Amino acid sequence: MSSVRYMALGWLVVTIIAVTTVVCKAHTKKNTGDGKGFAVVELFTSEGCSSCPPADAVVAKIQKESTDKPIYILAFHVDYWNRLGWKDVFSSADYSHRQNQYASWLKLSEVYTPQIIVNGKTEFVGSEEGTLRNAIKAGLQKDAAAEVMLSDIKVDGNKASLNYQTKGNIANAALLVAVVQKSAQTKVERGENAGHTLSHVQIVRSLQSLSLKGSNGSESITLPKGFEAKGSELIAFLQNTSTGAIIGATKASF
Repeated sequence: MSSVRYMALGWLVVTIIAVTTVVCKAHTKKNTGDGKGFAVVELFTSEGCSSCPPADAVVAKIQKESTDKPIYILAFHVDYWNRLGWKDVFSSADYSHRQNQYASWLKLSEVYTPQIIVNGKTEFVGSEEGTLRNAIKAGLQKDAAAEVMLSDIKVDGNKASLNYQTKGNIANAALLVAVVQKSAQTKVERGENAGHTLSHVQIVRSLQSLSLKGSNGSESITLPKGFEAKGSELIAFLQNTSTGAIIGATKASF
């Protein structure tokens, strides 16, 4: 009887040790998350550029994959391709100016399409999917220098009011708020893409820079012509006005 009892106790001890080992391993498993970073992906594109549809497709793919991640895609349609026979309905001289501002910040000799800039610091050809994924990964793994949040968004005619709150070092930063149309299609009749129907995502319909009045405040923005709350969202980000570096970002629904 004694030997049977000792054998049973022995097996019990072994079992407890084994279970404890499994539990300890489970609790000490290395965290492989993306950290507390973010990625603001700015694509400079045009319906008049034959090299742009592949880049549009790449960002559409990334957008579809990243709905639950802090990845913020902004497609800016520049206007300097309009002179070649097709006027991009989403284009604006303001977006061409923004791209030229990046050329100054990043010390580039020229601008081009399709161009992607991530977090205001890294630029490359917009159709380079591998490069984009690496830049996004790097942004997600680096802790954000600041945070921004939007709340109490209310639409009244062609205006929208909002409250903002920031955390962290916001010295030399401006708060930029983009009204984004999530998707659209255009049948192009002239120019380099004549005869093609182009699909777009995350189209910037307006971009407004707000002066920060401390760490929190209230502001009003003008909504673009033809604005519809359904199918639109706000993307806001903090950008250093001296270097172009983006230090925090968020998005919100209407």
